[in-house]
Amino acid sequence: MSTRTAAPHTTEPAATGPTRTAAPAPPHRPRTPARRAWASKTAVNAVLLMLAFYTLMPVSWLLIAATKNRRDLFGTNGFSLGEFNLFSNIHEVFTHDDGIYGRWLLNTVLYAVIGSALSSLISVAAGYAFDKYEFTGKEKIFGVVLAGVLVPGAVLTLPMYLLASQAGITNTYWALLIPSLVNPFGVYLARVFSEGYVPYEVIEAARVDGAGDVRTFRSVVLPMLAPGFVTLFLFSFTASWNNFYGALIMLNDKDLYPVSLGLHMWNLSITESPEMYSLAITGSLIAVIPLVIAFLCLQRFWRSGLTAGAVK
Repeated sequence: MSTRTAAPHTTEPAATGPTRTAAPAPPHRPRTPARRAWASKTAVNAVLLMLAFYTLMPVSWLLIAATKNRRDLFGTNGFSLGEFNLFSNIHEVFTHDDGIYGRWLLNTVLYAVIGSALSSLISVAAGYAFDKYEFTGKEKIFGVVLAGVLVPGAVLTLPMYLLASQAGITNTYWALLIPSLVNPFGVYLARVFSEGYVPYEVIEAARVDGAGDVRTFRSVVLPMLAPGFVTLFLFSFTASWNNFYGALIMLNDKDLYPVSLGLHMWNLSITESPEMYSLAITGSLIAVIPLVIAFLCLQRFWRSGLTAGAVK
């Protein structure tokens, strides 16, 4: 008897069409430090360019307008050049009304230079004392000084006028010089400078050599705080040079005006005397030049002073 061995039954899967293999995801490429630095630099440069354009556009208009005569000033575009008349405009500014503009400049130099120098010296001395000396209620008094930083200067204008009126110094040079001596922010900044520039060991060495407190401050501490002093001087100088509201309230005599108030008075008379418009523009350009010179000459001290205490 023959036996048949059945072949094993195999089932084949039904065709379901071509299979699709998912494409591998592209590898994640993290941003390299160079790319991040490039993007950050681009963003920073774009912001700086916008700020520079915003700052330089009015100055460029002022410079161009000061070179025009009255006809071109009103008859041409603000940023287009006209007939060059700058030196004639400057001569007219300094000869108008018996040269009152020159007196305004001298008054402004007096208010800004002397007031700022004394204010910076007082602030440096006070900041040094708050940093290096121990006395009763030191931190509470310093807290009062910090509270003075929070008070806007415009709020104090009327109280200062009332005090000056009672003291009988309104419409005098002292009405602007004395208030400029007080600078709460300068005291705070001077304390930071003292912490960053003056170590205790130097003071102790000066005392061992027999120097008193005044001699130590004058001969040792003040030279070390020169960058901080110049920084405070520039801040105070800029504020005093541009001081307008204080002079507007304190002064009535035009011979005592600073240049900012004098230019304002010229600007008010434009409706009655259109020729004053050219004088006001040229006078504004001349008033900007001392600020630029001060920053260019003292920028080395100013930049080093701004970094005081940065790595403490």
